[in-house]
Amino acid sequence: MRQNPSFAMTDPAELRRVIDAHPWATLVGRDAQGTTASHYAVLLDPEREDLTVLGHVGRPDDLVLGLGREELTIVFQGPHGYVSPGWYGDTAAVPTWNYVAVHLSGIPEILSTEENLRVLERLVDRFEGALPQPRGMWAPPNDDAFVRRLEAGTVGFRLTPTRVTAKRKLSQNRPDEVIENVIAELSGTGPFANAALAAEMRRAQDARRAARAARAGS
Repeated sequence: MRQNPSFAMTDPAELRRVIDAHPWATLVGRDAQGTTASHYAVLLDPEREDLTVLGHVGRPDDLVLGLGREELTIVFQGPHGYVSPGWYGDTAAVPTWNYVAVHLSGIPEILSTEENLRVLERLVDRFEGALPQPRGMWAPPNDDAFVRRLEAGTVGFRLTPTRVTAKRKLSQNRPDEVIENVIAELSGTGPFANAALAAEMRRAQDARRAARAARAGS
């Protein structure tokens, strides 16, 4: 992803927030045959405070992704959506697409069987925990043999990125009144209404205003 300084995200807390909120990721790796993209849920490592993430792939995706041998890029896609030029007012403009994305790149560490089991359990608990009657990975009718047989068909990994590219393209290059109008349109009921993107734009806009106020008061 080509970076634009105007849209760069650099705050680790914000990067962790986006990763945590959007765990369904795209994994891009390569082997001797070329590049492959796969899709898996990936979580932040709960034992780390940086951008280290944990995940797994099904065999033989570990081979085509070059897992543990080649650089792996993990793409987390945050809120995104269409922005009409009509929302900018009476000015020359073209459509655009606002979005938030975080790319983590590095050579992942392959996990042991027991580490991988813990990662798989965390993944299940993360999503089952939202249900009124969550069913854990080890809950009956699953038994130890069943769980371990499934684990054997996966490869767990831990990735501490050596390169991070994060982009928040949310109309920051537009005047405040235009940004507010885009937020209002996204918050409405039209064909491109997008509450998640509107909330992300509001968060970024409020942060920019707070930063401007702090600079003015210093």
